[in-house]
Formats: sequence, C-alpha cells, structure tokens
Amino acid sequence: MSIQPTLPTENLNLKNMETPTPKENILKDTMKRSIVKSLSYRLVIIVLDFTTVYIFTGQVKLAIGFMLISNVYTTIAYFFHERIWDKIKWGRATIPN
Repeated sequence: MSIQPTLPTENLNLKNMETPTPKENILKDTMKRSIVKSLSYRLVIIVLDFTTVYIFTGQVKLAIGFMLISNVYTTIAYFFHERIWDKIKWGRATIPN
C-alpha cells in the first residue's frame, strides 16, 4: 500500500491564481559598472583611511601615505572581487517585470 500526499484544495480559488511567468534573466554587472562601483567605494574608503590614521597618529603625512598606498592595491583587489562574485549565482534573485 502506498500513501499519496494530498494538498488541501478546498480553500484554493484557482481562478484568481496568477499564471507563472517564464524565468526572468538574471542581471549581470557590466565591466563599466564594476569600475564605477570600485572607484566610488574607494573614495569613501580613502576618506575613512585618512581620518582614522590621522585620529590615531595626528600626522598628516603618515595618514596621506597610508591612504595612497593601501588604496592602490585594495582598489584592484575589490575590482576582481566584484568580477568573481558577478559569476556566482548563489544569492541572486530574478526581478519580475
């Protein structure tokens, strides 16, 4: 004897149910968008880096030096991080029309 699962259908109004739409395309960032996002993020981080180092050391030259050096390699790292995450499907949702 096999047991078949049943669904409670007495409360369903099938006439008012929406028909499923075909699967939407998942949006993908363009390289230009990734570059603009990287630069805008870096601008925020530059201000935060300078401010933090200046608050802790009181030295403008040290704060500027740290700000410049750290933001060159971290901007490049952020760009590649974004491009890698753009290829990962996990956590993406389709956007309905």
